[in-house]
Amino acid sequence: MNLSNPQRIFQAVETFRIEIPSWGFANTGTRFGKFLQPAAAATTEEKFSDAGEVHRVTGVCPTIALHVLWDCPGGVDSACQITQLSERYGVQPGSINTNLFQDQVYKHGSFGNPDPAIRSQALLHTKDAIGIASQLHSRDISMWFADGSNYPGTANIRQRKRWFEEALAEVHHHLARDQRLLVEYKPFEPAFYHTDIADWGMALHLARAAGRQAKVLVDTGHHYPSQNIEQIVAWLLSEQMLGGFHFNDRRYADDDLTIGSIDPYQVFRIFHEILFYEWETGQKADIAYMIDQSHNLKGKIEETIQTVMMAQMLFAKAALSIMRSSLRRNKNAI
Repeated sequence: MNLSNPQRIFQAVETFRIEIPSWGFANTGTRFGKFLQPAAAATTEEKFSDAGEVHRVTGVCPTIALHVLWDCPGGVDSACQITQLSERYGVQPGSINTNLFQDQVYKHGSFGNPDPAIRSQALLHTKDAIGIASQLHSRDISMWFADGSNYPGTANIRQRKRWFEEALAEVHHHLARDQRLLVEYKPFEPAFYHTDIADWGMALHLARAAGRQAKVLVDTGHHYPSQNIEQIVAWLLSEQMLGGFHFNDRRYADDDLTIGSIDPYQVFRIFHEILFYEWETGQKADIAYMIDQSHNLKGKIEETIQTVMMAQMLFAKAALSIMRSSLRRNKNAI
């Protein structure tokens, strides 16, 4: 396949879209407290308003990721209000994110909790999230779990794995045909001895155990320092199991920093692997690009625009890099 056609670069940039998170506009903080911003969004409507402004400026953020409980406190009954906000502010509902970490009952986990009643509650919440997604015509249900343990010997790791396999398979059974389940992983926090889904291999296994509509979600902050994330991306592409990204930057792990502020070429290398895969194989990688970051000190709208513009630039550079490499190979062949 000819990778040196400049038209491919324009096509790539024109089709690039990235989803922004509702929680990125709200007051957030660390485990020590929050640093409040006067302009931070306090309601779902204000989040939609801020997201609409980012999309107006950048033109590539037509969807907003929503968090069940934070943005949909009324469950399925929230769908009507969200649809009205979507029409008013010009951004569509995007991925639906479950909340299986905030309630006190999840102190010892959700799908991996040793109490069957709490596992059932987590399942019911997830099924409600799928119902909300159906009402809003949202395709992706994104799942991150805080499940794990802090001390050796306090959890049956193998049993918890089986509980996760069973619960995710049950959840998958309730998906509509056009919906996907995105399984996220994280090496630590808030569990520091063992995390039930600690790396991409565990997420890959559980996605396969769930069913054909389940894929892996890669958060660029959810890795140890110096880990080769683009290799993980390449492997997941090869297995056709890469479903989406949560983009941010980090010095250590999950620092939630603006893209490009620490390692400007981390996301470039990721985009390069994706575009190289697409242009070499001729297959479109069905990947949801999403931002997952929220700042305590920087202005919410400003930092989101900075991140989106950096993502656009790195995506374009990745496309240029592939074309130049192809030109060099063709020249050497002559």
